[in-house]
Amino acid sequence: MKTLLKGSFVLLSLMSLTSCDEWHDFQAKAKRVNNYKRVSLHLAKENRELNAEISRLRHEIQTLKSEKNYLKIKLEKYEDKKVSKLEGTQQRTIASVAPISPEKDLVKYDVYKWTPSQLLSMAEKEFENKNFEKSAQFFMTFKQNFPQHEEINDHFLFQAGVASFESGDHPEWTLHHLEKLVKAYPTSKYYRGAKLWMALTYLQLGEETKFFNTVEEFRKKYRNTEEWKVLSPHYEKIVQKFKRN
Repeated sequence: MKTLLKGSFVLLSLMSLTSCDEWHDFQAKAKRVNNYKRVSLHLAKENRELNAEISRLRHEIQTLKSEKNYLKIKLEKYEDKKVSKLEGTQQRTIASVAPISPEKDLVKYDVYKWTPSQLLSMAEKEFENKNFEKSAQFFMTFKQNFPQHEEINDHFLFQAGVASFESGDHPEWTLHHLEKLVKAYPTSKYYRGAKLWMALTYLQLGEETKFFNTVEEFRKKYRNTEEWKVLSPHYEKIVQKFKRN
């Protein structure tokens, strides 16, 4: 009997020791899990702070780019004035193409401080609504203030040129945009359209020789196009005029 009781006591002691070991293991695991959670939350917080800092730095970079472009335009205007005084002539650059008088300014860039995306959105919206004067001004303001922007492509130049022509008041803007398109994008799908609007602008300005030369190119290369159908009636009239002279 004593032997039996002694064996039971030893067995219970062993079970107790095993349970204690398991409890200590459980506590250690729980401690590690809690530590992982704390580290995870800390890292998540740091990640949010880093993302916020990245956004702030991106905004600062865009602001600096805008200020750089603004200062560049100011410098170009200043250099333009110096050249004009030295040569006794009025020079024109991108920054000084027929500026809008304050009373006719529909953009008011200095007041509203439009971002590039806002300017472009307004230009395209007004173009779709056929408010061509306002559209033309927004396109030109975009190009003046952000001359190196990636959105200034063949599509931009074509829309800006057409808006300027349709406004009826900015033929020099039309040529400014479309001449750049023709020169920089000779394989563009807007190439022939740009030539068409340039020719009509020459006609509007009374520059019949330039009109005739442009239309001659259409007659030889693009006779079966929609653009030729628009130009050919004007072409015939000028041909008859040249023959009379």
